[in-house]
Amino acid sequence: MRTVRILTAAALAAGGVLGTAGAAAADTPSASASASPGVKASGPSEAGTAFRTATPVRPGQRATADASTGDYLYWVVPLDSGQRATVKATVKLPPAANRHGASTWQLDVYDGLRRRQACTYGTQQAAAAREAASVELSCTLRTVRPGAEPWANDPLPGSYYVRLTVVGVAEEDLGLPVHAEVEAATRDTGGAFAVDGALAAPLVPGIGRTAQAGAASSAKKPAAVGEPADGWSGGRWSDRWVWTAAGGLLGALAGIFGYSLTRGRGRPSRVPPQA
Repeated sequence: MRTVRILTAAALAAGGVLGTAGAAAADTPSASASASPGVKASGPSEAGTAFRTATPVRPGQRATADASTGDYLYWVVPLDSGQRATVKATVKLPPAANRHGASTWQLDVYDGLRRRQACTYGTQQAAAAREAASVELSCTLRTVRPGAEPWANDPLPGSYYVRLTVVGVAEEDLGLPVHAEVEAATRDTGGAFAVDGALAAPLVPGIGRTAQAGAASSAKKPAAVGEPADGWSGGRWSDRWVWTAAGGLLGALAGIFGYSLTRGRGRPSRVPPQA
């Protein structure tokens, strides 16, 4: 009966800790959550032509832009630690009768230091035949880390620039109108990818601009989206701490249970008294 009581207490304790972990995960807000499922939030209807003029867009929004074949289109989106982003782009091409050949399009993503980030999977470069009406591209980035070594090229919290352009096209097709749609979706990876340490500040470059002509001071305005809706986490908390505490508690209960078994076996057996 004593062994049954110990096992029951261990099960209840483990269930309580795991339930706390589930509640913490459920209460964690998602940066890419939308107001209603299946409905994409409307984003900006233009794109920048360089890093410094990139158009801000938030995760979950669908940005659109009307441009010309050969233009460089730039958007910028904020990504926080623990998030894995997937950027998708769709380019609607001009009528086939107006084109002279196939075209090749490319989607690139850069971090706040303008370092090109590798895609773990996806179609980063795609070719469209002359008869194709559109072309689709995608890039899934690595999980954003809260901190990294100075020599590492790990993705860090901050602004991420999305660049869409054509890299192969007939010279006669340059300047033809195209319609582009870009969307960045994120998901939280949880404590499985959490690491110790944190970046002192997110990589969000800014541009100094003069507020008014003849003003005594200049106002600093960030070139990218300021920060996520729920703020920068900075890596201070993750559900890895909950699972570590649960493992420590289960280990302690297992030690108590093992001690009770060995102590019970070491007791001398009772011998009935001689008549």
